[in-house]
Amino acid sequence: MINTEVEQEELMTLLVAVARSDRQAFQRLYERIAARMFGLCFKLAGQQELAEEALQDAFVQIWHHAGEYHSDRGSPLSWMLTIARYRTLDLMRARTVRRTAGDERLEHLEDPRSGPLDHSLRRAGAEQLTGCLDELSDVQRDSILLSYYRGLTHDELAQALSSPIGTVKSWIRRGLMALKRCLER
Repeated sequence: MINTEVEQEELMTLLVAVARSDRQAFQRLYERIAARMFGLCFKLAGQQELAEEALQDAFVQIWHHAGEYHSDRGSPLSWMLTIARYRTLDLMRARTVRRTAGDERLEHLEDPRSGPLDHSLRRAGAEQLTGCLDELSDVQRDSILLSYYRGLTHDELAQALSSPIGTVKSWIRRGLMALKRCLER
């Protein structure tokens, strides 16, 4: 496996070239990360067609917005995975493929293998994040994980956790603030 720092430098170099409309750099960037991005899209969507569409849309956004990337938005890989994640969630919402607590698809989305996001998090300080997540209350941790890793909306979370939407929003907000404080230590 390539050293993470070397990989990030390579991705940064490719992004800079893509920002200058270098098609060959864009092709190399695609070859380098498309499989990881598709894995994330598929894990979120649970549908190959939707994952493929999200992947394509994500790369179109990367092509058009590569010049807007800067290091305070995270590593280049994290930035591109975030674009893919949000594009997948947007498409899911647009197609009203909503997941609820009783939805059978949630059982089938569980994949015991580590995904690309799992590897990135591990490399980027997963021990610290895990430790900080352990400091949260159960409802805060569950709310954050269901929201960010399963893509549930506040309404869906309220229904899944049998709690008022305002309470769910407070759990997420307070949990994220506690995570931020913990990670800044």
